[in-house]
Amino acid sequence: MIRALYLKILSCMMVVIFPAALFAADQPAAMLYSHGTSLLNGDSIARSSAIFSGDLVQTTADSAANINAAGSIVLVLNDSLVKYQGNIVELEHGRVTISTSKLLATRAGDVTVSPAASVWTEFEVRDVDGTVEIAARTGDLTISDDTGTSTLAQGQQTTRDESQPQDENKKKKKKRAAGAAPGAAGGALSSPVAIAIAGAAIVGGAAFVLVQNAAPVSPAQ
Repeated sequence: MIRALYLKILSCMMVVIFPAALFAADQPAAMLYSHGTSLLNGDSIARSSAIFSGDLVQTTADSAANINAAGSIVLVLNDSLVKYQGNIVELEHGRVTISTSKLLATRAGDVTVSPAASVWTEFEVRDVDGTVEIAARTGDLTISDDTGTSTLAQGQQTTRDESQPQDENKKKKKKRAAGAAPGAAGGALSSPVAIAIAGAAIVGGAAFVLVQNAAPVSPAQ
């Protein structure tokens, strides 16, 4: 009798927990907000969309986008291509600004940039023509590549080659991709849209730490 009661309780728990787990698995990892015409996995989005690990985000010369996740904001500037991987953002080419308290890292080729500590950190990574430019705005950074691991102090900037010398074919491929996006080779913040979004993202960064799916950053704000 006790065994039968136990089985009934276990069955009831499974009925509640299993659907809840399935529902949680379908929840978006983050939200993508587009400012101008941006592409998600090759399809244009009008304003916003859920984004999951493995999704590709691409901006044009006249657009920018921001990815809002729990404790992190990723500003994808114009003429950029990134892959969102949950705990890391892969930068194919272009430029991103990361504001995070969750140790969100960025990888460009063989170069990985991540916050040095679990504190609010802001940094920029630009990858054009096989060269990775890194700027630590708030907080220190840890940079790892084929030469080893180093620390970049707050307020400092540095550059790295995105791949090892033997990866010349990869570099050439990157150059062709970057050549198709002239805005990325120039000033990535030259677009008025990108300037407005970057300013709003930095000023409102602390608020996004407390809200998982915050409202989209708007140039008007």
